[in-house]
Amino acid sequence: MKTESHQKSGVRGLPPNASIGGQKQVCSSRYAVCSKNFACLLMFTIYCSLFTVLMGCGINKDIYQKTVEESEARKAGLAEAQKQITALQDENQQLKSKTDELAKQAADADAVTKEREELASKNEYMNRELERLKVKAGELSAEKEKELAGVKNTYEKLISEMEQEIKKGDIKITQAVDRLSVNMVEKILFDSGKAEIKPEGLKVLDRVGAILKGITDKQIRIEGHTDNVKIGSKIKEKYPTNWELSTARATSVVRYLQDKVGIDPRHLSAIGYSEYKPIAGNDTTEGRALNRRMEIVLLPLDLGSVVEELKKK
Repeated sequence: MKTESHQKSGVRGLPPNASIGGQKQVCSSRYAVCSKNFACLLMFTIYCSLFTVLMGCGINKDIYQKTVEESEARKAGLAEAQKQITALQDENQQLKSKTDELAKQAADADAVTKEREELASKNEYMNRELERLKVKAGELSAEKEKELAGVKNTYEKLISEMEQEIKKGDIKITQAVDRLSVNMVEKILFDSGKAEIKPEGLKVLDRVGAILKGITDKQIRIEGHTDNVKIGSKIKEKYPTNWELSTARATSVVRYLQDKVGIDPRHLSAIGYSEYKPIAGNDTTEGRALNRRMEIVLLPLDLGSVVEELKKK
């Protein structure tokens, strides 16, 4: 009877007179119990699996340990390899630095070699120039000796030719190395305050000029000098100062030596020094007389001409 009653209710374990809501509640309760039991079973299964795995790990412990050791060895090998790489990189950098240094030294060596070659070339050139200059110096020395001999010869000729005038003190001839000077007092050539050469003066210039005419390696400078006495009113219009008078007298002598004696005008020059190169004091009559003079000075040729002559050679 109970069996039939249960069958009629449609739900086993429920009273036949239970309502549908009550049946649902009972079913839900039973479902919850079953779910809990299923979850417990699942957890048990998982734990068993884990236990099995762990037990399996225990069984393969040697393999695991070996794997760990191999891994550690690899790590150590990697670290050692990295260390060696770093060392090789450092060594490579050092080699690169040495290579750069050697390249720089090689470049410096090339530069030094080039500089030495240039210096050797310059030295060779300087030696050639030195030899050339030695030869030229010898030539110049010989020429100088010849020149000095010529000056001395001219000096001796003038001394001989002007002996009487020298004794009278009207002419003084001096030589200083390659410079020769013929100092003639004013009264031989000019009257006071005039620039026209006196007839007696012309004769003296003829004699002096004849000796100077053969000189071609000297410049002949005619210098006019005066004392410090101011120009008088009678000639002031023609010669305002002693500058004009001294220059006019020097020019007169130059013109005569060129036109009448025939000396090459390229060797002649005229200059007036006025009263500003005295050879005696102007406070006495004798001193002023000495300062009023004409000087014929033989000097070495102009330096520029000498250079030009050397260039030609």
